[in-house]
Parts: sequence; structure tokens; C-alpha cells
Amino acid sequence: MKGKYRAVIALLLLVVLLPLALLLTAGYWLPTLAGVWLPQGTRIALEQRPRLTRSAIVLPDLRYFAGECELAHAQNVVLSHPARWRLHLDALTLNTGCVSAIPDDPAPGAPRTLAQWQSMLPESEVDIARLTLVDLADYVGAFQASLSPQAQVVTFTGQKLEIQARLAGQALKVERLRFHAFDGQPPVSLLGEFTLGLMPDGIPTKGAAQVRFSLPQAPYHARAQLEWRGGEGQLLVFAEDDPDPLLDLPWQAGHDAFAFSDGRWRWPYQGVPLSGRVGLRVENWRGGLEAARISGRLNVVTQGSAGKGNAVLTFGPGTLSLRQSAMPLRITGEAKQDALAFYASLPATLGGPLLSPELRFLPGALLRSRGRVIDALNIEEIRWPLAGVTVTEKGVDGRLQAIARASEPGQGDMLLHLDGRADDFLPDAGLWRWRYWGNGTFEPMQSRWSIAGRGEWRDEVITLSELNTRFDQWRYGSVTVGHPQLALSTPVRWARGETAQALKGALKLDAGETRFASGASLPPSTLNFSVSGRDPSAFQFKGDLHAGEIGPVRVNGRWDGERLRGQAWWAPQPLAVFQPLLPPDWKLLLRDGGFYAQVAFSAAAGQGVEAGGHGVVKQGSAWTKDNQFNGVDFVLPFRFRDAIWQLGTRGPVRLRIAEIQSQVPARDITASLQGSYPWSEARPLVLSDVSASLLGGSVRMQQLRMPQHTPALLRLENISSSELITATNVKQVALSGAINGALPLWLDNPQWIVHDGWLTSPGPLTLRVDKEMADAMARDNAAAAAAVNWLRYMEISRSWTRLDVDNLGVLRMRSEFQGESHVDGKKSGVRLNYQHQENLFTLWRSLRFGDNLQSWLEQHATLPAARCKATSGKTCEEQP
Repeated sequence: MKGKYRAVIALLLLVVLLPLALLLTAGYWLPTLAGVWLPQGTRIALEQRPRLTRSAIVLPDLRYFAGECELAHAQNVVLSHPARWRLHLDALTLNTGCVSAIPDDPAPGAPRTLAQWQSMLPESEVDIARLTLVDLADYVGAFQASLSPQAQVVTFTGQKLEIQARLAGQALKVERLRFHAFDGQPPVSLLGEFTLGLMPDGIPTKGAAQVRFSLPQAPYHARAQLEWRGGEGQLLVFAEDDPDPLLDLPWQAGHDAFAFSDGRWRWPYQGVPLSGRVGLRVENWRGGLEAARISGRLNVVTQGSAGKGNAVLTFGPGTLSLRQSAMPLRITGEAKQDALAFYASLPATLGGPLLSPELRFLPGALLRSRGRVIDALNIEEIRWPLAGVTVTEKGVDGRLQAIARASEPGQGDMLLHLDGRADDFLPDAGLWRWRYWGNGTFEPMQSRWSIAGRGEWRDEVITLSELNTRFDQWRYGSVTVGHPQLALSTPVRWARGETAQALKGALKLDAGETRFASGASLPPSTLNFSVSGRDPSAFQFKGDLHAGEIGPVRVNGRWDGERLRGQAWWAPQPLAVFQPLLPPDWKLLLRDGGFYAQVAFSAAAGQGVEAGGHGVVKQGSAWTKDNQFNGVDFVLPFRFRDAIWQLGTRGPVRLRIAEIQSQVPARDITASLQGSYPWSEARPLVLSDVSASLLGGSVRMQQLRMPQHTPALLRLENISSSELITATNVKQVALSGAINGALPLWLDNPQWIVHDGWLTSPGPLTLRVDKEMADAMARDNAAAAAAVNWLRYMEISRSWTRLDVDNLGVLRMRSEFQGESHVDGKKSGVRLNYQHQENLFTLWRSLRFGDNLQSWLEQHATLPAARCKATSGKTCEEQP
């Protein structure tokens, strides 16, 4: 009995302990045992011991190697058999790059056909909570499969990829395929039915698929049709509501080669119609992507106002690999859009992994362009040397250069250079440093200019660190500005981040002396201004302008991408600082008084410059050689538009001068001015309500309109003849009494300055001639002695004078006098007719009176001599 018990106990120990021992040592014997069925050159490795539960076997960590390359890594593998086999994995990572390390020769007895593979499948389910492909790390998702020898159903669900397909024998039905190709865009969807070949490594022998996808721009929605039978088929791509295909691609597949032949494509969108043909050949395609050799050709036909262009892309033969591609390519030909043409000769190589390729341009790579970007700008040539430049998914790396020659009719020409280096640069990512220089002409300002500077684009920040723009001059109309120069005071920095957009910097414009054709000048000036805002299309500016002692003029405003708006304040300062702005031949010296102004302005393309504001002079004082102007006050509101000044916007400008000290003193001078300068018939300039107190009386003028059609009537009221004689410094004659008159004044008459003017006396006049003068006149001319005696002392009861002044300054007077002469206690009636002719300009110069008036009249009046020469080529003296 004792021996029987021992046998039973030993059997129980064997039944219990042997499986336990096998389980505990599975890490040693299981990989070796599995190697019997695994492909040659592959192996598995267990990092932890398997666990046995009541209903499952658990492998915490399983790795599968092809040679020394880890093909798969499974975590927490659970194998159970509740009703059918069920395999669950928490995570599976596959490295498809290790497939090439598996020998091509299958193991003896391994299945070869699709049916053989399907017949080996047990009734089972596979559930992978997280499936990751090393080469496609963005496409992570959950995988489920329901397997049986009769049918296999596969489902994959991820953020960027969703698949549901069913395979029954050779019939494959794709029930759902959704692929998110672009962020923010609808996914690509595919539905189709296919017949697979007998061999699992071949393409389907027959199939039809419908693919719908969206594009980020027109035509927005598109669909593709793919059909084939045997070794040939056709791919068609249509835009929505367009019966003509965008892509027509016939293809053929042989045992060793796969080719797209005589494919046609077109793209009539975005205002640039494109079309062309495409061909592609893939050799050794059955060996997979790594072994395939690819070559092809794509041409692009463009149409512009300059004609047709044809650019060709040739590539291969080369390889595209998930590890390291090697594809030579070349772009040659020309492309044309509207009046712009591009010429390319770009040899390059495509390397690096296929999912992160690297395009490197080879020596000789050059892109050129010429034509017109806009109607006015003619691009004579732009050259982009690209040798050594590399383009990757990270950006552009290498030396970036550009040389541009351009011209604009009526504006000038330019030559610009750009040279810099990029380091993994993309817009708002990476680094691009550059420097630039160039020169040109600016015809509207009759100037030549040069420019130089440096900057960089680092991630989302563009910085202009150096700028130096020089002009030899600005000459516009009667103004010449010497040697303007624009430079940076502080770097201009533009942060382009979506949440933190900012533009900030400061600049300085220096200019030499500004000269005017009149002889006036403005001292060297400096404009300092800063900019701050969101971006170059929306910023504010502020600054100040100094020109010697003139200024500062404070300026601020904003730019909204289309229009420049701003305001300027001229702080109160002495009037004398503006002395340089007065022409020297005016001989006018500014003394006392103050000035200030305020202006609002705007400028835009097609509009030009518009401005409006006012200037104020208070208690101004100025001296000329013979006159003094004291107590000058006026406020001048104005508007400027289309090169026209509108003076006095809401009402006439009122000018007041307290006194003018001269040979003929005047006081309380007032005048009103309103209208346009330059004036025209539609926009006249009107000087009105002119009045002044002088010579004991007053001078008034109701209105002077320019352009002038009627004379401006200058009225003289109660002018004291004795003060007139005193002012003219005539000592041999004494005259007393009041004088009235009216002088029709012309400023642009071809012949007259005053025509049909008259003078009269409202009361008696008394004339006395110096005795010595009268005696001398009587002694020299006995015939005139009686007349001279009448004039020694004469009381004039009535007088009437008509006068004319022509454009040469010749005064013609015809006077009639009636009165009584008192000689030696006797009275006698006298009637005197008197005619006189004299040149006023000569008289004024002899009296040191009226030099400025004479100069003004000579400049603005139409002289007969000039008129004669302009009309007949003869002088006035030659005219009959």
C-alpha cells in the first residue's frame, strides 16, 4: 500500500509541477520552440515571464526581431478562448523598415496562395487597443479584426484614419475609408469593391472605387473614379459639376513594371489656367517601395498675354524610400501668367525619408523672371540663384539671393540686390538673415537714390536692423531739397504671432537746405518719427520736424493700408524765425510777432495729398527799405486738394494792419480774402472790403476778383491835398483842400492798370506857388509870365481830372480847373486846362516811394511789350 501511495503522489506531483515548471521557464524554451514556425532569420524575445490565469495566457512584453532590427513590440498580450480564440494587445508598435531584413525565401511548407493563407486562419478575434507604425507616427489608432477561413473583417479607428473592410475569398469590399489629409479640411472618403489575385503579393485583378475629397480652394469638392481589369485600368478625377476630368490617367501593370502612360491633366482655377501631360514608370514594383525604380515626366502649359509657356519636370530613374530616397530631377522651361514670364533651369535631387523628404538644388540651378507685375511696373529681369539651397519639411536652408532690375515709365528705374542665409526657414518659423543694397532714379523728383540695409526673419518676428536711403536731391516744381537721407533711429520690429501682433520702430529723415525758385530757402531739416501698431497695414506714427530755428512741428497719425491720415501742430514761436523763407529781393525784414498753425492731412493712391487747417499771425511786424508794417493780425483757414489752395473755408480771411509807416503813412488797414489759388473761372479768388486811413482821408475797394473781368474800383475819400504834397516832399508848391476820386484798377488787362479814372474836389482848393519859383518861370519865359502870375495864389472852386495808367507805367492826366487868382490885391477868374504825362515807375523811384508796388505790378501785369512779342514777334515800338 505504501508503494501505491507513493506512485499516486508522484503522478500528482508530475501533473502539477511539470506544467508549472514549463510555465516558469517559458522565457527560455518558448522562443526556441516558436522559431520552428517563424521565417528564417527572425526570432521572438520575452522580457518578462508569461502569466497563466484561469481563462487566459498573458505575455506582458513580447518583441519580434528580424535580424537585429525590432520588427514588432507587443505589450500585455492576452490569449483566451471563451467561445472562439481571442487575442488582445494593449499596444503594438510595428517598424515596417525591418521587413527588408526578412529573407525572401519562404520556409518549406509555408502557404503561398491567398486561399492557403485564409484556410490557416482559426475562428478568432484580434483586438489591439493602440496600434502604432513607426514610420507613420501620426496615424495611431485602435485595430479590431474578426477572422475565419470564410471571411475576414478589419476595422481601424484613429484621429486621422478610419478603415472598415471585408474580405471573402478574393472579393474585397471597402465599406469605409476616411483619411484626414489636411488640418481644418474635410476628410478624404473612399468606397470600393476589388477582386484580389490568387497570390497575396499581387495587385487586385479587378476593381472599382469611388473617392470623394475636398480641397482648401476652388473647386473645393472633387471625386475620383478608379477602375481596372487584369493588368490595365484608368484613374479619372472630376470637379463637382464639371463633366470634363481634371485628371485622366491610364495605367498598365506588368510582372516587373507599372506605368502611367499619356496621362492628361488640367487646372482651370485661381485665375491661372494650367494643363499638361504626365507619364510615370515604376520598375521592380513587386519588390516593394524600397526596391522600386521610378522615373517619369510632367509638363505644365501656361497661357498669358505674353504667349504660351511650357515647363517640364523630369525625374528618375531613382528610388523613393521610407528610409533614404535617391531621386534625381530637373525642372526646365518657362511659365507665363498675364504679362509675367518665368524661366527655370533647376537640377536637383530628392533625398531623405519619403515622409520627410529633402530637396537639394545642384550647381547651375537658376530661376529667372521678366515682364510686368502690375501695369506700371516693368520687371526687366529678376534672378534667383538656387545652387546649394535645400528644402525640407523644416523649411529652406542655405544661401538665398536675388537680383532685380525694374523700371516704371515716368517714375524711374532701379537695381536691387538681396543676399542672405536661411536656416530651416519657413514663414514664421526658423531663421532668415539678409542684407540688401541697390540704386535707381526717381524721375518725378529728378533724383538719384541708393539704399542699403540688413534684417532678419526669426520665427514670428521680422526685424529691420539697418536702413540707409540716400537721395542726391528732391526737385519738384520750384522747390529743391538737397541730399535727403532716411535712416533708422531704432530697429523696426514686426511680431506676427496670431495672439501678439505688434509693429514698432523709429526712423529719421534728414535733408539739406531747401531752396525755392524765388530765392527763399529753408535751413537743413530733420524729421524724427516713430511707428507702432499691429502690422505694416495698420499702424500709428508720431514725430516732430525741425528746420534750424523753425519748429518743432508735431506730427501724428495712422496708416490703415490704403490711406495715410494725420495731424500737425506748429507750436507758437516768433515770426522772425521765418526770415529764411522770404526771398531776398523782397527786402522784407520780419521783426516782432508770433505764429502758430494746425493742419490735418490725408494721402492715398489715386487721391494724392489733401490737407486742411489754419495758420495764425499775431501782432506781426515787418520792415522794408522805406516802410514799416506794425500790428499785423490774421487767421488763415485753408484747404489743399488736387494742388489747389482754398483760402478762407467757412468765410473770408480778415487781415488787419494797425499801421504802415512810409512816405505816405496809413493806419487801420483791413482786407478780406476768400477763394482758390491758383484761381480759375470755376474757383475765383476774391479780395474784398479793403480799406485804409491815409492822407487825412480813406481809401476803399469793394472787390477785386481774379480772374478779372471788370475793374476793381479804388475809391479815394477826403484825401488831404496838403498832406499829399507834404508826403511827396514838393516844396515849391502848396496845395490845400480835400480830394475825392475813383480809380478803376486792372491787374490782368492787356493794356491798362488804371483806365478812365477821375479825381475831383468836394470843396475849394487853394494853390500857392513859391515866389522864387514863379519869378524864375516868369523871367525865363515872358509869354508865360501872365499865366504864372495867375498861379501864384489861386482859389480853385471846381476841379476835374481824368487819368489813365498803362502797363508801362505811363500816367496821362487831363485836368480842368476853375477859380480865382489873387495877384497884387486883384481878383481875376481863371479857367485852366492842363495835360500831363509822366512815367509813374520813374517818379516813384525818384521819390523813393512805391518800389515794392512797382515790382509787384511789373511781375503781375501784362505789359504791352511782352504782349506784342508774344503775338506778332515785333516790339511795341514797331507796331503801327
